Amino acid sequence: MSHTTEILFREDAYLSTAEGTVVAVNERGGIILDRTSFYATSGGQPGDTGFFERADGSRIAIAGTITGETKDEIIHVPAPDQPTPAVGETLVLHIDWDRRYRLMRMHTACHLLSVVCPYPITGASVGEEESRVDFDLPDAGITREGVTQAMMDLVDGNHPIFNRWITADELAANPGLVKSKNVRPPSGAGRIRLVCIGAEASIDSQPCGGTHVSETQEVGAIHIAKIEKKGRENRRFRIRFGPLP
Repeated sequence: MSHTTEILFREDAYLSTAEGTVVAVNERGGIILDRTSFYATSGGQPGDTGFFERADGSRIAIAGTITGETKDEIIHVPAPDQPTPAVGETLVLHIDWDRRYRLMRMHTACHLLSVVCPYPITGASVGEEESRVDFDLPDAGITREGVTQAMMDLVDGNHPIFNRWITADELAANPGLVKSKNVRPPSGAGRIRLVCIGAEASIDSQPCGGTHVSETQEVGAIHIAKIEKKGRENRRFRIRFGPLP
């Protein structure tokens, strides 16, 4: 039997602390709450880590967060040898904020790269130190220096980033919103979250369930460390924090 978790990070990615009540503990020890601020591994972004605080002040360390039978069932995976909470117990949820915030900045950087390189995306992975985005892109003379400068122009422009919800029918009527060549956004719930960049989404708008910062300046200094050829028309861009060496 699957459960439906109220997913708080969809509306507020900056919610580092929240309360949730245990509704189930599965056969592997995974903890399912009625609501959570923890992001579950999806779309190339790893799930959150952190800890749950119990009423007596003791902690349950959380080593990862994944989805269950559906995307709306969030399972918190405890670290080894952690106590098991009781069903009905209320916990205070604490995300490892430094890690989450780096992932938010990195995930946003991947969106900026997709603006600078408007080609079909064939793969992506978000990391704390380095992320990658693969594009269906012929060798068109694109340089890491040029891409880095264009991305930093967007960062320095300090454009707003916000969410907007559309229906599955609206997405079907605007297929150009989907940048991924191989993965389609889920539409069974009847609505899709768009992550928009720029006033009135003037810079970008695409379906995404991940967490992002609220303005481009928060991304900070980033650069393209490497552009790798992964096939006749497939290029892998590696993004790292810091200025271009």
